[in-house]
Formats: sequence, C-alpha cells, structure tokens
Amino acid sequence: MTTTPDEFTPRSVPAETDDASAPAVAPGRPSKDLEAARAFAVEAARLVSDLRCEDILVFDVTGLSQVTNFIVIATGTSDRQIKSVGGDVADLGQAHGFDRYGTDRDGASTWCIVDLGEVMVHLFEPATRGHYDLELMWGDAPQVKWRRV
Repeated sequence: MTTTPDEFTPRSVPAETDDASAPAVAPGRPSKDLEAARAFAVEAARLVSDLRCEDILVFDVTGLSQVTNFIVIATGTSDRQIKSVGGDVADLGQAHGFDRYGTDRDGASTWCIVDLGEVMVHLFEPATRGHYDLELMWGDAPQVKWRRV
C-alpha cells in the first residue's frame, strides 16, 4: 500500500522525546515489536543522514496513524539522490526484516515514499517538502531522537 502526503491529517508541532510509552501498532499491519520499529526508524534516519539528506525528522505516530507507527521525513538535493536513498532505505528495511509494502514517487522524483509497514520514509526535494508540510500535519506526534551521540 502506498500513500501520498495528502492522505494525512493536519496536526501541530511538539517537542522531541524519547518516550516509548505509546500504545499499540497501526491496525491492519503485521505487528512487529514496537521497539524494533522505533530502532529501525532511528537507523533509517541515520542512513539518510549519512547519505547527505538534510532536515531529518522522525515522528512516533503510534495511535495517531492507522497505517504506520513511525514516519521519517528528510530533504534530498536532487531527483537522483532521492531515488538512490529510497532504494538504500528499502535495502536497509529488508536487512532488518521490514518488508517493503510499496514505493511511490512522482514523475519528476521530487518526492519518494518508502512504505515499510511500521515505518514510512518520506524523501522530498525542498520545494515539495514545503508544499506538503508533513511537519505541520504530524506535528502533535512526539519526535524521536535519532542523532548519534
């Protein structure tokens, strides 16, 4: 199943947190360990950072979204980078046992979504990210700290 950014509900922006007390997994999806999904979302954020994406955010949308538990949002600099990073994220998911349910991108590759079930990774060029403004849409969800110490 793939989704477009327009299918999400608007929200407001909160502070970053480590709180792992969020409730259940997204209904209709296979249930993996929530901590494993959180750890994978953090690993995906670190991978896209290592691959030179910018402005990376990880939201814990457990209980807020009916399709996923974690959303990773990042900005790429070109269509080539976005395509490449999307493929690398899918490979990372496979290596960690997260099946890819789908990948969707627009024709010009100004955005790409990699749907890994409990984790969705959204990659945007800057103007497209500003247009969809997922930070505002999922803003009431806690942010997950992902940077290495």
